[in-house]
Amino acid sequence: MRNIQEWLDAYGESHQNKTNKMIHWVCVPLIMLSLLGMLSIVKFSIPLGSLVYCFNIAHILIFLSIIFYIRLSFSITVGMIIISSICLLSIYQIELLFSCNKRLFLFYIGIFIVSWIGQFVGHKIEGKKPSFFEDLQFLLIGPAWLLSFIYKKMGIKC
Repeated sequence: MRNIQEWLDAYGESHQNKTNKMIHWVCVPLIMLSLLGMLSIVKFSIPLGSLVYCFNIAHILIFLSIIFYIRLSFSITVGMIIISSICLLSIYQIELLFSCNKRLFLFYIGIFIVSWIGQFVGHKIEGKKPSFFEDLQFLLIGPAWLLSFIYKKMGIKC
């Protein structure tokens, strides 16, 4: 199993071009937000006694992602929990703006598609295929890779 630095280095190999990096700084967070937004539309409620616990598929994906990150790095895990929480708060605010789930889904799918187009344009400029073509786990490394740059500026070890 790779450690966090090996994952970040492998991801970085196909992200050397300055323009591609800039595109990733915009598109990766938008992909994460829009994916979680789409998944948040599917909601569940579990009655436990007098309480009802509500959750959605985005919560499940975040939980599974945290398991992936905790195996690699505690500091990355903490950062991804914070980022995921910010996404969930943003999603909640966005939901308040829409009167129906169909429009909300179309909003998120639009962001998702445009962001992925941006990613592929960036990789065309880079001249290298996206890392996830090699291993789907790189889809979870993209946000952590960006977080690693923030950590580096703050003097936090990954």
